[in-house]
Amino acid sequence: MNLHTLLKSLHFINCEHVDNPEIESIENDNRKVVEGSLFICIKGYTVDGHDYAESAVKQGAVAVLAEKRLSLPVPVIVVESTKRAMAVLSDAFYGQPSHKLHMIGITGTNGKTTTSHLIEKILSDANQQTGLIGTMYTKIGSKQMETKNTTPESLTLQKTFKQMVEAGVDTAVMEVSSHALVEGRVHGTDFNVAVFTNLTQDHLDYHHTMDEYKRAKSLLFSQLGNTYHLHNPKFAILNVDDEASQLFMESTSGHVLTYGIDKEANLRATNIQITSQGTEFELKSPFGMHKITMSLIGKFSVYNALASIGAAICSGISIEDAISSIETIKGVAGRFELVDLGQDFTVIVDYAHTPDSLENVLKTIKEFAQNKVSVVIGCGGDRDRTKRPIMAQVACAYSDRSIFTSDNPRSEDPEQILKDMEAGVTGQSFEVLVDRKKAIYYAIETAEPGDVILIAGKGHETYQLIGDQVFDFDDREVAKEAIKQLQRS
Repeated sequence: MNLHTLLKSLHFINCEHVDNPEIESIENDNRKVVEGSLFICIKGYTVDGHDYAESAVKQGAVAVLAEKRLSLPVPVIVVESTKRAMAVLSDAFYGQPSHKLHMIGITGTNGKTTTSHLIEKILSDANQQTGLIGTMYTKIGSKQMETKNTTPESLTLQKTFKQMVEAGVDTAVMEVSSHALVEGRVHGTDFNVAVFTNLTQDHLDYHHTMDEYKRAKSLLFSQLGNTYHLHNPKFAILNVDDEASQLFMESTSGHVLTYGIDKEANLRATNIQITSQGTEFELKSPFGMHKITMSLIGKFSVYNALASIGAAICSGISIEDAISSIETIKGVAGRFELVDLGQDFTVIVDYAHTPDSLENVLKTIKEFAQNKVSVVIGCGGDRDRTKRPIMAQVACAYSDRSIFTSDNPRSEDPEQILKDMEAGVTGQSFEVLVDRKKAIYYAIETAEPGDVILIAGKGHETYQLIGDQVFDFDDREVAKEAIKQLQRS
């Protein structure tokens, strides 16, 4: 595609007197530039792409998109926002790939990863070729790749959609973060189904207020469009038990399917029974009553199951087939994941890193715990500080023993993070071990028969971020090592 043709998708750009080279790729990382690239200068939090434009040209960039004039020997197209323009150009360059896919987006504070995996499993069981983009990885068919952000930048996203189309994918399921919505990373993505899980405190370092956080989430539903197509309907699937759903319902013109437990909904779970082996409930739906028995544990898992069934129904899957798939799922990595080496106590690793998710998991454990409940918990550095004392309060309120430790301190002093947590539970009983490995070992070494230990906050993560270094660290593997050592002693 030549530059002039590509730029036609950007209105109000005059390229009449600009050279017209062939564009072989679009890049926003100068290290990935090849001969024939269009280099887009993006201002990041720590790096400004404009500083690397000259280097990109030396590597073969034949044109540059920038927010200011640059003295370079190639065409420099100046726009007000390179991020916004990048979404438009990426969509055009890759042939609007999301229009060729059935797109399902999931947003919410908690449950996005589990819900996306449940939906993907239902669709796969229905013989659909699926793609998955989220916190844990990106998957195209059977090919799995690492991911840096829950929702990638628009350039990476559209390129991934193009790869999905070329691989024969029918449906793409993706987590959509509030950051991505505010920053326009999903601009140009044609969603067919938008799912809302829940809204609780998180990311206030970025959004500042809960109202702004809620507004960010609402963008996914408003971006479903404003028209009705008989053969391409748009659906908003909303958790009616969460008050934020009211705003989302008002924000969308899509067809609304509600789900819930406490309030009347299109999909409502009743008679919920939770054990250490799984969960049973009855599902009331427009298609009748259904009994569901699944391995997933907890009330929060019921919400995830309801959301997934709703997405499946809106994707042409029968409710019976959706339920059959849900009942075969054993779990999702790092989400209420058991570490079982035959020990006489229970160890659970979970990604719970918000007050609400931690409370949900601990409440669920309390329902089946035969003895004491211990929790190993920390808070991430360079993230929302206001939730730290709240996390500590939840840990102490819903466990018999709380052990505060490090969790990706990043550039912050881990001891200061722990002091922020301790400020919320002055006078209460808790223990502090800065070293996360020592904290996990201590919890396991001092466990009694019938105890339940929750190791919370990192879930599937296989690293620990300390300073500017990345260390190998997997809560599940560390727990296994501790249990083996205990069994040998």
